[in-house]
Amino acid sequence: MGDDRETAAQRYDEAAAQMDLAAHHLRVAAERMREGEVPSACAHALAGHGHLLNGRRLLDANASLHATKAR
Repeated sequence: MGDDRETAAQRYDEAAAQMDLAAHHLRVAAERMREGEVPSACAHALAGHGHLLNGRRLLDANASLHATKAR
């Protein structure tokens, strides 16, 4: 049980880090779009979306783990 809790905690930490990276990329995308740098804005927006997907996968993994422990 303790290993599962540590695994879950690590996933939450990494999911939070992925969300932070997503926020950074999306802020840069907004800045670049305002400056008319559309290709760069789109690249940052796509990177931000990728970080969101990575974070979501980690949260999904924790939800699946939780489901195996539910009674």
